[in-house]
Amino acid sequence: FLEDGKGIKSEVSSLPGNYRWSLDKMLKEIESCLKLGLNSFLVFPHVEDKHKDKIGKYSYNSKNFYLKAARQIKKNFPEACLISDVALDPYSIDGHDGIVKNGKILNDKTLIVLQKMSIAQAEAGFDIIGPSDMMDGRVGAIRDALDAKDFSDVSIMSYTAKYASAYYGPFRDALDSAPVEADGIPKDKKTYQMDPANKEEALIEGELDTQEGADYLMVKPALNYLDIIHMMKENFDLPIAAYHVSGECAMLIAACQKGWLDYDQAMPETLLSIHRAGADCIISYFAKDFAKLYQKHR
Repeated sequence: FLEDGKGIKSEVSSLPGNYRWSLDKMLKEIESCLKLGLNSFLVFPHVEDKHKDKIGKYSYNSKNFYLKAARQIKKNFPEACLISDVALDPYSIDGHDGIVKNGKILNDKTLIVLQKMSIAQAEAGFDIIGPSDMMDGRVGAIRDALDAKDFSDVSIMSYTAKYASAYYGPFRDALDSAPVEADGIPKDKKTYQMDPANKEEALIEGELDTQEGADYLMVKPALNYLDIIHMMKENFDLPIAAYHVSGECAMLIAACQKGWLDYDQAMPETLLSIHRAGADCIISYFAKDFAKLYQKHR
């Protein structure tokens, strides 16, 4: 989690051991991770309210601290793989992933902003674009926009099966990006994220994202959706990513802090279950701890 400023290492209270970093501190953290063998980093921006509006213009502003940080990270560590976040919620006063007007999410108008955001991120040095918004057609729109600007080598990790889950709370705390009731849109994201009871929709979304040019298909959350991960792995040839989300990690951390579970045993077993289900890559707040444990025991 990236925050504008200097000298910042602010722990996320609902996700102990995870922090909002200013760039100077984040560069040191990335260097530490690289030494452990971790070379891929998802960076999420904690955006001040003064930069937020209804349509997320700051997301593609060249003065955006997030884009400036990506340039500096790639300059310092060209070997690092940077994965972006593409959605309006960090930049929107409504906290939603799309433009809100008259009780509706404006899908097609949002796509235009997502295209601009993606191009700006590619120009800043992000290697993989991560559309987390769940707007219809966004993978194709982003792929077309990137190709038109000669960014054909920039990959897309699509949040393909992103469910309207109860397990995103600590993440929203970290970014101050919880949705609000706006223009008749409820205080949740159920109108565009997927119904947890619906399994078959994941196959439809996977097929659409594959056709539109995705390079990875992601399932989010991971632990409560191991069957979806397995199903996606069985039905698609693209790499399957799984996002082990903040709430899933926070539960295990809390149990271990209470002494009810042993962290060094439960944490790797948790990650193993996600891999066993079929995930080719796992996004987890436990990544650095796992790398340390691996180095210790290998």
